[in-house]
Amino acid sequence: MRPRKPKTRRLTARGAAMRERIVSAAADLVWAKGAGETSLDGVMETSGASKSQLYHYFSNKEELLCEAAALQARRVLATHGRLLESLNSLDALRRWRDAVLALNRQSGCPLGALVYQLPQSAKGARNVVGDGFETWRRRVEDGLVEMRDRGELSQDANPADIALAVLAAVQGGLLLSKGEKSNRPLEVAFDMALAYVDAHVPRAADARRPIQTDSGQVRPTEV
Repeated sequence: MRPRKPKTRRLTARGAAMRERIVSAAADLVWAKGAGETSLDGVMETSGASKSQLYHYFSNKEELLCEAAALQARRVLATHGRLLESLNSLDALRRWRDAVLALNRQSGCPLGALVYQLPQSAKGARNVVGDGFETWRRRVEDGLVEMRDRGELSQDANPADIALAVLAAVQGGLLLSKGEKSNRPLEVAFDMALAYVDAHVPRAADARRPIQTDSGQVRPTEV
């Protein structure tokens, strides 16, 4: 069962701005230092919030981490923007691949990093990260469904499973690239994922496909 969401408070414009600043500071610190090394004192120092202000909006660190994770999910989806809205062709998937590689050279994936940064006790934040990944996976699946509907993907292909495989390869590549400080693992993983998609694209029979004659000899098919 997921933790109950905190009660929403009616905020003034100033209050909303301060709350947003606190969440943004927490998200940035978690990305830079990790969830375990992010303290409430550090969030207060970075955001300029007082202790009373922080506890006015958040009852504990886990609640703040949950909001920070939600912000990171929104940031990732916004960064990928229109590329994620129309992943409905191999060319579109390849453009997305190039964009992800370019982004990873700059900063990596803050959403993926949260998977191993968040403590097991931060169930609310982990659920938020899971929801972010599911949104990402559905965007890929939606594009694959469009491809299948247009006949650009085999009718027996399973877009949900292919999307899951693609996302798993991408996140695994991002994690290894962060550890090795090289884009190569991500590049290899992404290319293998797209090759997996390409393997489900229907193709006309090869005009030179070899067939076996009654005498046992092999000759090419003539069209």
